[in-house]
Formats: sequence, structure tokens, C-alpha cells
Amino acid sequence: MSPAHPLAQVSDGPLDVTAHLVAVGDPGAGAVACFVGQVRDNDPSVDGEVVALEYSAHPDAAAVLERLAREAAGRDGVLGVAVSHRVGRLVVGEAAVVAVVSTAHRALAFVVCSDLVEAVKAELPVWKREVLADGSHVWVGSA
Repeated sequence: MSPAHPLAQVSDGPLDVTAHLVAVGDPGAGAVACFVGQVRDNDPSVDGEVVALEYSAHPDAAAVLERLAREAAGRDGVLGVAVSHRVGRLVVGEAAVVAVVSTAHRALAFVVCSDLVEAVKAELPVWKREVLADGSHVWVGSA
């Protein structure tokens, strides 16, 4: 995957971290930074045990994710970018977001990967519903 054509996908199936690592492979890469956001069993702002998350996406979500990936890939020194976000029901431990960036040196890889994850969090039109053990649910970030 070249920087001009980064991997970017919104998927209703499990995210494959290894496929993301392969997608950013480049012989000039001395660093690959990887972020995996996964479902946890708690939310400090919610009373109760989280058993699942349900993500729903706006129809434009894939285009937004592709734009964010291209912006990250266009940064000077970036050799590869791969980013995916899950939709649908995920249980505790499943990956909701995977972002991987390759560069020649680690500092840039960390920065670009972090910036990409923050941009996804801020701009991707995906909504999250937390399902609690007692059967109730809480929408997150929908205020």
C-alpha cells in the first residue's frame, strides 16, 4: 500500500491487525506505530459493567475515513497508512479501531499515528452505544 493509496475501511467484520501491518510495509520503514482501540468492560462515566458496544455509522463514514487516511499519508516522511473502524456489535476485547503508520524513524510514526487516531475520534461520523450487563444502554458522544 503506497502513501498515495492508504488502506481505510469501515467494516462490520473483525479487524485484522496483521493485515494492517502488511499494508504499511515498505523497505525504507524503520518504524511502524500501531494503535488498537478495543472494547473494555467499563466506562468511568457510566455506572455498571459494559458487556458490548454497538457502533453505527453515517453513510459518509467510509469517505471521511479515506480522507483522514490520505491526509495522514500525505505528511512528509510517511511511508504507509492503514486505518479501520468497526461497526455493529462488538464484545469486550474486540478491536474497534486499528491505525498503523510506517515511517523511517519512530518519532514521526508515533506522532502521525496519534494524530490519525485523534482525527478519527473527532471527525468520523460513527456513534457508540454501550450495552450494560443489566440490559440497559447508554449512547456515548451523542449529546
